[in-house]
Amino acid sequence: MNIRVGEKEDMKAVLGLIQELAEFEKEPDAVKVTEENLIRDGFGDQPLFHVFVAEIDSEIVGIAFYYYRYSTWKGKIIHLEDLVVKNNMRGKGVGYALYSEIIKQAQKDKLRRIDWNVLDWNTPAIDFYEKTGAKVLKEWHVAQMDEAGIADFIENKLK
Repeated sequence: MNIRVGEKEDMKAVLGLIQELAEFEKEPDAVKVTEENLIRDGFGDQPLFHVFVAEIDSEIVGIAFYYYRYSTWKGKIIHLEDLVVKNNMRGKGVGYALYSEIIKQAQKDKLRRIDWNVLDWNTPAIDFYEKTGAKVLKEWHVAQMDEAGIADFIENKLK
């Protein structure tokens, strides 16, 4: 297995893994990002994300997709957006290798925290994270406003 920084040419495979994750999370129609979006947003002068890819026999079998955020309490942090391993490659150490790479990146960058979300029904992932020393915060809720909510706010609630 080879873990490396993702390149423009990898974005088709990265998008395929993003779609596979959406299907696993029971949201198969939720992915709106395109290969072109990924290339534009990840490889310009100010990339909006970074990605590590896991390869076996020149096939991308996993990704760790992340970006930097700023915490008012901790300073610069990593947000791990997605850690995805092809279904047929799970349980072979691919996820652990990618997860380890994110943690090594945080240490290299001298960061104080890594954040990510995990669905409450994904008990294998929760168990994995807790066994590695991560805290899965039960008292926090994720808040989001989608495109329709943004439009509704602007049109009907902004005064």
